[in-house]
Order: sequence, then structure tokens, then C-alpha cells
Amino acid sequence: MAKNVNTSDMLAAQADRIMMLGEWEEHWKENKIGFHQPHVNKMLESNIDKVLAGRKGVRFFIPLCGKAVDMKWLADMGHSVVGVEIAEKAIREFFEENNMTYNEEPLPAIPGAKLYKSSEGNISLYHCDLFSFSSSIEGQFGAIWDRGSLVAINPKDREKYASLIISLMAKDCRYLLDTLLYNPKLYKGPPFFVPDEQLHSLFESSRAVKPLAVSLFSIPH
Repeated sequence: MAKNVNTSDMLAAQADRIMMLGEWEEHWKENKIGFHQPHVNKMLESNIDKVLAGRKGVRFFIPLCGKAVDMKWLADMGHSVVGVEIAEKAIREFFEENNMTYNEEPLPAIPGAKLYKSSEGNISLYHCDLFSFSSSIEGQFGAIWDRGSLVAINPKDREKYASLIISLMAKDCRYLLDTLLYNPKLYKGPPFFVPDEQLHSLFESSRAVKPLAVSLFSIPH
């Protein structure tokens, strides 16, 4: 019981924290992107066999994808990638920094949104609010790689986020999620603290969530 009380207390520390979409765009414009990794994520590399489960040509969904090099790595392995990102600068830089040609087109289904698609057609990145995206646009996916999305979503939106993710899961979907372990009383986030108990609560309607790894997070000074 003491553990539950402690967890609730820790969640309360960030419950009212809100990060506006415009703030994320400003981070990209000012290159305040310490969350970006110039190399393939180690957690993805070490768990890719579990995610693929022997499958080839898997469709991956990467929410709040930024310009993660993981996307090209997956595409080079023969998989297809769909990402969603609010910062247009991040999407353009992804293609430019990886020397990839792409096509840009408006997306009538989402007012103001754009689709950036690699010339080879295996990477599609949507410039829009994540909550404007749905399975009606790209169907469902065989894998979801959540490196920094759930922990970036405002705490009050977690249930809505989980519902979206579950709606995008095909029957054989594997969901790889990277969370962070730290004391939220010492740092307001993002990234935000998401305990295992809440993970199970958010995704229990879909399937069991079995943690594979946890990242330790150092408080910025």
C-alpha cells in the first residue's frame, strides 16, 4: 500500500505540467534538442529481434519521431516507417541529413498538415499534431517504437494517448516503449515520469505490457 501511495505522490508532482506544441517547435528552431540521438537507439538495437518476432517487411509507427536515425535504420532493413512530428524543421532535417530525396504534399484529411514521403516510398512522415492522426490515415501497424513520445506527452493526456496507440495496433503488433526512471519531485519534465503501474493501467485493455528495459535519467542542472 505504501508503494501505491508513493507512486501517486510522485505522479502528482507533474500532474498539472503542460508543454504547448509551440514550445516543442521552438526547441527545434533554437536547436535545443538534447533528446535527439545521432546514432541508432541502443534499446531498439538490443530488442529488435523481439519486436520483429521473425517477421519481415514490418510496418513501424514512430510517434513524435523528430529526426531519429532509427527510421532510416529500420527502412534499410527492409521495413516501412510512418512517423508523426509537430516540428517541420525536424522532418526536413531528417531527409536532408540522411541525403534522402522526398516528396511533400498537403494532407486534406488534416487541415494544415503535410506528408513528407521518401522517394523510395518506405518512409512517410506526417507534419501534424499527433492527436490529429488516426488509423483512418495509415491503417494499423505491426510494430510501434516509442522512444520519447509517451514521456513527452502532457500527463493529463496519457489516457487519450494510450487510446490512440492501441487503435493503431494490428493484431500482431509489438510495442517497444522506453521510459525513464527518476524522481519527478526534483524535475518538472519533460521528459515525464511514467511508472510501471500506470503503464499497465493505460494498456491493460489491449495486451500485457512487459518491461524490457528502463533508462536512467540524470536531472539537468
